[in-house]
Amino acid sequence: MALFILNRNGAPNFPSPMVFEPLRYFALGISKLLWFIRYRGKENIPSVSEGPFLIAANHQTYFDPAWICAPVKTKFRFMAWDRAFEWRFVGWFIRSLGAFPVSLEKGGSLSALKEALATFKAGGALVIFPEGAREFSDGRLLGFKQGAVRIAMQANVPILPVTIRGGNRVWPQKQKYPKFFRPIVVKYHPLLHIEKNGLDENEAAERYTRILSEIIADTTDG
Repeated sequence: MALFILNRNGAPNFPSPMVFEPLRYFALGISKLLWFIRYRGKENIPSVSEGPFLIAANHQTYFDPAWICAPVKTKFRFMAWDRAFEWRFVGWFIRSLGAFPVSLEKGGSLSALKEALATFKAGGALVIFPEGAREFSDGRLLGFKQGAVRIAMQANVPILPVTIRGGNRVWPQKQKYPKFFRPIVVKYHPLLHIEKNGLDENEAAERYTRILSEIIADTTDG
């Protein structure tokens, strides 16, 4: 289902600054007011001049893309479940943030991979949630899929691991509406560079997916 695809010249559709910049400040203002959001490790976010990178984060709410990307200056896109584009408000919102669909049906992964590689080629960042779904209210990580690490290996880009804490008390799975006045912390970890060191692709994907999960599971406040 090609709901958000490359431009005719093959360039990826990044969010328009005219749309995203107001959303950035609106999201920050609302998040500080309603969820007392705090950021840690912003010095680990690569600058625009440092080139493309992949952002991998745990997934607790539908607000996660806005919370994660508000301090990021590099143009970015993110993968989203194709069915989400059919939801009235959510579909508009994620399109505004530069989302493109990944289908669970056969052939969907190849199309998403092409979009991902085009994003990096254009110097952008790509946001992926390796869990593939929102966490439950207990906040424990779901199993990480290997797609983020495999894409980073193929594109030869580093991964910026991000931990969101507190979102499981805001809008987890099986909760119909979000709750307010639950504090949120978003932590950016140092870049993770993938080095195979003699490992084949499958071994490297398994190893670094495990490492990525361990980093994102970090609960310290530093």
